Amino acid sequence: MSITPALIEITRELNASLSKLTFHPPVTHVYNPLIYGRKGHEAYLNRYASTHKKVVFLGMNPGPFGMAQTAVPFGEIAAVRDWMGIETDIGVPEKEHPKRPITGFACPRSEVSGRRLWGLFSERFESADSFFGEHFVANYCPLVFMEETGRNRTPDKLPRAERDAVYEACDHYLRELVGLLRPTWLIGVGDFALTRATKAIGEEGASATKIGRILHPSPASPLANRGWGEQATKQLKELGVWS
Repeated sequence: MSITPALIEITRELNASLSKLTFHPPVTHVYNPLIYGRKGHEAYLNRYASTHKKVVFLGMNPGPFGMAQTAVPFGEIAAVRDWMGIETDIGVPEKEHPKRPITGFACPRSEVSGRRLWGLFSERFESADSFFGEHFVANYCPLVFMEETGRNRTPDKLPRAERDAVYEACDHYLRELVGLLRPTWLIGVGDFALTRATKAIGEEGASATKIGRILHPSPASPLANRGWGEQATKQLKELGVWS
């Protein structure tokens, strides 16, 4: 089986595993854009995941105005539509939060983390095809966890039993992803992704894939608000990922 069909298969297996899990308050709503936005995510895989990669960037989980709307990791709408050339119909979750509607590519909000991440890549590479020739971007966990107020709850803040069940499924998926894409580098975007990458595929040097980290582009990070692109580029150069 070639790479893309295999990636689609392991993604559907991940969805099946996660769909069996239950979550309790303060989490009241759980979105999986890989299910209701399957067309968008599989368009991303079909177009950009057909070859082995030098670098895979790994995020935590979807943001409400990015991947939750487009089904593409860090999926700032303008970047997905205009730079990657992807625009598909996006469905809605089975249980939709009234404060977090899914309107797909019609969503008027911007995902700042995605705007920064894809903004850096679009500045450095002349086209999306050029970037994806050796790079790929994935998320560790595809689920969006929301409280009654609409506030996001990150996977690490789940109760231990719920968290461990999510990690078991997502660790397995990440190992399969790395096995298919065979990256030289797996770069965690932020500390959480670094930790999960290390737990899932082993300490740096334990396998053919090296593990590194860059600063997360979230606007909640004061450091990221001071020239995130320049800082991330410096970190990648210091690691030897970029020349």
